[in-house]
Amino acid sequence: MTNIAFIGVGNMGGPMARNLLKANHQVTAFDLSDTVLAPVLKAGAAKAASANEAVNGADVVITMLPAGQHVRSVYLDNGVLSAAKKGALLIDSSTIDVDSARAVHSAAEKAGFLFLDAPVSGGTGGAEAGTLTFMCGGSNAAFEQAKPILEKMGKKIAHAGGPGAGQAAKICNNMMLGISMIGTCEALALGEKLGLEAQALFDIMSTSSGQSWSLTTYCPVPGPVPTAPSNRDYTGGFATALMLKDLKLAQTAAQSVGANTPLGAEAAQLYSLFAALGNAGMDFSGIIRMLQGKA
Repeated sequence: MTNIAFIGVGNMGGPMARNLLKANHQVTAFDLSDTVLAPVLKAGAAKAASANEAVNGADVVITMLPAGQHVRSVYLDNGVLSAAKKGALLIDSSTIDVDSARAVHSAAEKAGFLFLDAPVSGGTGGAEAGTLTFMCGGSNAAFEQAKPILEKMGKKIAHAGGPGAGQAAKICNNMMLGISMIGTCEALALGEKLGLEAQALFDIMSTSSGQSWSLTTYCPVPGPVPTAPSNRDYTGGFATALMLKDLKLAQTAAQSVGANTPLGAEAAQLYSLFAALGNAGMDFSGIIRMLQGKA
Protein backbone atom coordinates (compact mmCIF):
# COMPACT_ATOMS: atom_id res chain seq x y z
CA MET A 1 0.00 0.00 0.00
CA THR A 2 1.32 3.41 -1.01
CA ASN A 3 0.33 6.62 0.75
CA ILE A 4 -0.79 8.97 -2.04
CA ALA A 5 -1.79 12.64 -1.84
CA PHE A 6 -4.20 13.63 -4.61
CA ILE A 7 -4.75 17.36 -5.17
CA GLY A 8 -7.59 18.23 -7.53
CA VAL A 9 -10.32 15.58 -7.66
CA GLY A 10 -12.78 17.01 -10.19
CA ASN A 11 -14.09 15.38 -13.37
CA MET A 12 -10.76 13.70 -14.14
CA GLY A 13 -8.98 13.62 -10.80
CA GLY A 14 -11.95 12.15 -8.95
CA PRO A 15 -12.21 8.87 -10.86
CA MET A 16 -8.43 8.62 -11.03
CA ALA A 17 -8.25 8.84 -7.23
CA ARG A 18 -11.02 6.28 -6.87
CA ASN A 19 -9.11 3.85 -9.07
CA LEU A 20 -6.11 4.22 -6.77
CA LEU A 21 -8.38 3.40 -3.83
CA LYS A 22 -9.67 0.32 -5.70
CA ALA A 23 -6.04 -0.75 -6.06
CA ASN A 24 -5.77 -0.63 -2.24
CA HIS A 25 -3.63 2.47 -2.04
CA GLN A 26 -4.18 4.95 0.76
CA VAL A 27 -5.36 8.29 -0.66
CA THR A 28 -5.55 11.67 1.05
CA ALA A 29 -7.48 14.11 -1.12
CA PHE A 30 -7.71 17.89 -1.29
CA ASP A 31 -9.90 20.07 -3.45
CA LEU A 32 -11.36 23.54 -3.06
CA SER A 33 -14.82 22.10 -3.81
CA ASP A 34 -16.51 19.93 -1.19
CA THR A 35 -18.93 18.79 -3.89
CA VAL A 36 -16.26 17.07 -5.98
CA LEU A 37 -14.51 15.79 -2.85
CA ALA A 38 -17.60 13.94 -1.64
CA PRO A 39 -17.49 10.92 -4.03
CA VAL A 40 -13.78 10.40 -3.36
CA LEU A 41 -14.28 10.54 0.40
CA LYS A 42 -17.20 8.13 0.08
CA ALA A 43 -14.89 5.74 -1.79
CA GLY A 44 -12.52 5.73 1.16
CA ALA A 45 -10.13 8.67 0.81
CA ALA A 46 -9.10 10.80 3.75
CA LYS A 47 -9.86 14.52 3.60
CA ALA A 48 -7.14 17.15 3.89
CA ALA A 49 -7.82 20.76 4.83
CA SER A 50 -5.07 22.05 2.52
CA ALA A 51 -2.69 20.91 -0.17
CA ASN A 52 0.18 21.04 2.29
CA GLU A 53 -1.72 18.88 4.75
CA ALA A 54 -2.49 16.36 2.01
CA VAL A 55 1.16 15.86 1.10
CA ASN A 56 2.35 15.54 4.69
CA GLY A 57 3.84 12.05 4.91
CA ALA A 58 2.77 11.04 1.38
CA ASP A 59 4.99 8.73 -0.67
CA VAL A 60 3.49 10.03 -3.92
CA VAL A 61 1.88 13.39 -4.72
CA ILE A 62 -0.45 13.63 -7.73
CA THR A 63 -1.95 16.89 -8.96
CA MET A 64 -4.75 17.36 -11.51
CA LEU A 65 -5.36 21.09 -11.84
CA PRO A 66 -6.91 23.47 -14.40
CA ALA A 67 -3.92 25.46 -15.67
CA GLY A 68 -0.24 26.31 -15.33
CA GLN A 69 -0.79 29.06 -12.78
CA HIS A 70 -2.56 26.62 -10.47
CA VAL A 71 0.26 24.09 -10.75
CA ARG A 72 2.86 26.77 -10.06
CA SER A 73 0.80 28.01 -7.12
CA VAL A 74 0.46 24.58 -5.50
CA TYR A 75 4.08 23.51 -5.92
CA LEU A 76 5.94 26.80 -5.74
CA ASP A 77 3.84 29.46 -3.98
CA ASN A 78 1.94 27.34 -1.48
CA GLY A 79 4.98 25.36 -0.45
CA VAL A 80 4.16 21.78 -1.42
CA LEU A 81 7.84 21.36 -2.22
CA SER A 82 8.57 22.36 1.37
CA ALA A 83 5.76 20.28 2.91
CA ALA A 84 6.38 17.01 1.03
CA LYS A 85 8.54 14.45 2.76
CA LYS A 86 12.03 13.74 1.51
CA GLY A 87 12.01 11.16 -1.28
CA ALA A 88 8.38 11.66 -2.28
CA LEU A 89 7.57 11.25 -5.96
CA LEU A 90 5.73 14.20 -7.52
CA ILE A 91 3.42 13.69 -10.52
CA ASP A 92 1.46 16.42 -12.26
CA SER A 93 -1.27 15.12 -14.57
CA SER A 94 -2.70 18.53 -15.42
CA THR A 95 -2.58 19.78 -19.01
CA ILE A 96 -0.54 22.99 -18.83
CA ASP A 97 1.97 25.05 -20.79
CA VAL A 98 5.41 23.54 -21.31
CA ASP A 99 7.18 26.48 -19.62
CA SER A 100 5.23 26.00 -16.38
CA ALA A 101 5.94 22.28 -16.40
CA ARG A 102 9.66 22.90 -16.84
CA ALA A 103 9.68 25.56 -14.12
CA VAL A 104 8.17 23.14 -11.60
CA HIS A 105 10.53 20.38 -12.77
CA SER A 106 13.49 22.66 -12.11
CA ALA A 107 12.27 23.72 -8.67
CA ALA A 108 11.48 20.13 -7.69
CA GLU A 109 14.91 18.94 -8.81
CA LYS A 110 16.61 21.69 -6.80
CA ALA A 111 14.58 20.63 -3.77
CA GLY A 112 15.70 17.02 -4.21
CA PHE A 113 12.49 15.50 -5.63
CA LEU A 114 11.75 13.34 -8.65
CA PHE A 115 9.04 15.07 -10.70
CA LEU A 116 7.06 13.85 -13.70
CA ASP A 117 4.73 15.82 -15.94
CA ALA A 118 2.15 13.23 -16.97
CA PRO A 119 -0.91 14.69 -18.74
CA VAL A 120 -3.56 12.26 -19.88
CA SER A 121 -5.72 11.39 -22.85
CA GLY A 122 -8.94 9.42 -22.70
CA GLY A 123 -11.46 11.81 -21.19
CA THR A 124 -13.76 11.17 -18.28
CA GLY A 125 -14.71 7.75 -19.66
CA GLY A 126 -11.07 6.68 -19.66
CA ALA A 127 -10.60 8.08 -16.17
CA GLU A 128 -13.57 6.06 -14.88
CA ALA A 129 -12.50 2.88 -16.66
CA GLY A 130 -8.82 3.21 -15.75
CA THR A 131 -7.82 3.16 -19.42
CA LEU A 132 -6.15 6.57 -19.72
CA THR A 133 -3.03 7.20 -21.75
CA PHE A 134 -0.32 8.97 -19.73
CA MET A 135 2.23 11.03 -21.69
CA CYS A 136 5.18 11.44 -19.37
CA GLY A 137 8.07 13.88 -19.27
CA GLY A 138 10.96 13.59 -16.84
CA SER A 139 13.94 11.46 -15.93
CA ASN A 140 14.06 7.70 -16.45
CA ALA A 141 14.17 7.28 -12.68
CA ALA A 142 10.99 9.33 -12.17
CA PHE A 143 9.21 7.47 -14.96
CA GLU A 144 10.11 4.01 -13.67
CA GLN A 145 9.09 4.92 -10.14
CA ALA A 146 5.77 6.41 -11.30
CA LYS A 147 4.81 3.70 -13.78
CA PRO A 148 3.33 1.18 -11.27
CA ILE A 149 1.12 3.94 -9.83
CA LEU A 150 0.04 5.26 -13.22
CA GLU A 151 -0.83 1.73 -14.36
CA LYS A 152 -3.60 1.66 -11.76
CA MET A 153 -5.24 4.59 -13.58
CA GLY A 154 -4.25 4.02 -17.20
CA LYS A 155 -3.72 1.46 -19.92
CA LYS A 156 -0.86 3.09 -21.85
CA ILE A 157 2.03 4.71 -19.98
CA ALA A 158 4.40 6.39 -22.44
CA HIS A 159 7.72 8.13 -21.71
CA ALA A 160 7.92 11.03 -24.18
CA GLY A 161 11.27 12.39 -22.99
CA GLY A 162 12.71 14.87 -20.50
CA PRO A 163 11.07 17.66 -18.46
CA GLY A 164 8.03 19.11 -20.23
CA ALA A 165 7.96 16.39 -22.92
CA GLY A 166 4.70 14.98 -21.63
CA GLN A 167 3.00 18.35 -21.99
CA ALA A 168 4.51 18.82 -25.44
CA ALA A 169 3.19 15.43 -26.57
CA LYS A 170 -0.26 16.17 -25.15
CA ILE A 171 -0.73 19.49 -26.94
CA CYS A 172 0.56 18.05 -30.23
CA ASN A 173 -1.87 15.14 -29.92
CA ASN A 174 -4.84 17.34 -29.06
CA MET A 175 -4.07 19.86 -31.78
CA MET A 176 -4.23 16.97 -34.25
CA LEU A 177 -7.47 15.77 -32.65
CA GLY A 178 -9.07 19.22 -32.86
CA ILE A 179 -8.13 19.51 -36.53
CA SER A 180 -9.27 15.99 -37.44
CA MET A 181 -12.60 16.42 -35.66
CA ILE A 182 -13.37 19.55 -37.66
CA GLY A 183 -12.47 17.72 -40.89
CA THR A 184 -14.68 14.80 -39.90
CA CYS A 185 -17.57 17.13 -39.10
CA GLU A 186 -17.18 19.00 -42.38
CA ALA A 187 -17.24 15.77 -44.39
CA LEU A 188 -20.32 14.45 -42.59
CA ALA A 189 -22.11 17.80 -42.88
CA LEU A 190 -21.29 17.97 -46.60
CA GLY A 191 -22.53 14.40 -47.06
CA GLU A 192 -25.80 15.33 -45.40
CA LYS A 193 -26.24 18.29 -47.77
CA LEU A 194 -25.52 15.98 -50.72
CA GLY A 195 -28.26 13.62 -49.62
CA LEU A 196 -26.11 10.86 -48.11
CA GLU A 197 -27.29 8.92 -45.08
CA ALA A 198 -24.89 9.30 -42.16
CA GLN A 199 -24.62 5.54 -41.61
CA ALA A 200 -23.86 4.86 -45.26
CA LEU A 201 -21.16 7.53 -45.35
CA PHE A 202 -19.73 6.29 -42.06
CA ASP A 203 -19.53 2.72 -43.37
CA ILE A 204 -17.59 3.92 -46.40
CA MET A 205 -15.22 6.37 -44.71
CA SER A 206 -14.48 4.11 -41.74
CA THR A 207 -12.91 1.56 -44.10
CA SER A 208 -11.34 4.05 -46.50
CA SER A 209 -8.47 6.52 -46.47
CA GLY A 210 -10.51 9.07 -44.49
CA GLN A 211 -10.68 6.78 -41.46
CA SER A 212 -9.72 8.41 -38.14
CA TRP A 213 -10.30 8.14 -34.40
CA SER A 214 -12.63 11.13 -34.66
CA LEU A 215 -14.81 9.14 -37.02
CA THR A 216 -14.69 5.54 -35.81
CA THR A 217 -14.46 6.06 -32.03
CA TYR A 218 -16.02 9.48 -31.54
CA CYS A 219 -18.35 9.89 -34.50
CA PRO A 220 -19.89 13.39 -34.29
CA VAL A 221 -23.27 12.33 -35.72
CA PRO A 222 -25.70 10.16 -33.72
CA GLY A 223 -26.08 6.52 -34.65
CA PRO A 224 -22.93 4.93 -36.08
CA VAL A 225 -20.96 4.81 -32.80
CA PRO A 226 -23.41 4.28 -29.91
CA THR A 227 -20.89 5.20 -27.19
CA ALA A 228 -20.01 8.60 -28.74
CA PRO A 229 -21.27 11.79 -27.03
CA SER A 230 -23.28 12.59 -30.16
CA ASN A 231 -25.77 10.01 -28.92
CA ARG A 232 -26.11 11.85 -25.60
CA ASP A 233 -26.82 15.26 -27.10
CA TYR A 234 -23.08 16.00 -26.87
CA THR A 235 -22.95 15.82 -23.07
CA GLY A 236 -20.07 14.28 -21.17
CA GLY A 237 -16.83 13.44 -22.92
CA PHE A 238 -14.36 16.27 -23.57
CA ALA A 239 -15.76 19.78 -23.18
CA THR A 240 -15.27 22.37 -25.93
CA ALA A 241 -13.66 24.70 -23.37
CA LEU A 242 -10.97 22.08 -22.69
CA MET A 243 -10.30 21.50 -26.37
CA LEU A 244 -10.00 25.25 -26.87
CA LYS A 245 -7.60 25.45 -23.92
CA ASP A 246 -5.37 22.79 -25.48
CA LEU A 247 -5.47 24.40 -28.92
CA LYS A 248 -4.43 27.73 -27.39
CA LEU A 249 -1.59 26.00 -25.54
CA ALA A 250 -0.46 24.50 -28.84
CA GLN A 251 -0.50 27.91 -30.52
CA THR A 252 1.49 29.48 -27.68
CA ALA A 253 4.04 26.66 -27.91
CA ALA A 254 4.20 26.95 -31.71
CA GLN A 255 4.87 30.68 -31.50
CA SER A 256 7.59 30.17 -28.90
CA VAL A 257 9.57 27.84 -31.18
CA GLY A 258 8.64 29.33 -34.56
CA ALA A 259 6.59 26.36 -35.77
CA ASN A 260 4.03 26.78 -38.56
CA THR A 261 0.61 25.43 -37.54
CA PRO A 262 -1.96 27.12 -39.80
CA LEU A 263 -4.58 24.40 -39.39
CA GLY A 264 -4.06 24.41 -35.63
CA ALA A 265 -4.59 28.17 -35.62
CA GLU A 266 -7.78 27.84 -37.68
CA ALA A 267 -9.07 25.08 -35.40
CA ALA A 268 -8.49 27.33 -32.40
CA GLN A 269 -10.47 30.12 -34.08
CA LEU A 270 -13.39 27.82 -34.93
CA TYR A 271 -13.57 26.35 -31.42
CA SER A 272 -13.32 29.86 -29.96
CA LEU A 273 -16.35 30.87 -32.03
CA PHE A 274 -18.24 27.70 -31.09
CA ALA A 275 -17.56 28.28 -27.38
CA ALA A 276 -18.59 31.94 -27.66
CA LEU A 277 -21.96 30.84 -29.04
CA GLY A 278 -22.71 29.27 -25.66
CA ASN A 279 -21.26 25.81 -26.24
CA ALA A 280 -18.22 25.83 -23.94
CA GLY A 281 -19.61 22.97 -21.86
CA MET A 282 -20.71 20.87 -24.84
CA ASP A 283 -18.54 17.99 -26.03
CA PHE A 284 -16.11 19.24 -28.67
CA SER A 285 -17.59 16.97 -31.34
CA GLY A 286 -20.72 19.12 -31.09
CA ILE A 287 -18.98 21.66 -33.34
CA ILE A 288 -20.72 19.79 -36.16
CA ARG A 289 -23.87 21.69 -35.15
CA MET A 290 -22.20 24.99 -35.98
CA LEU A 291 -20.98 23.63 -39.30
CA GLN A 292 -24.53 22.44 -40.04
CA GLY A 293 -25.87 25.88 -39.15
CA LYS A 294 -27.67 24.51 -36.07
CA ALA A 295 -25.59 26.05 -33.26
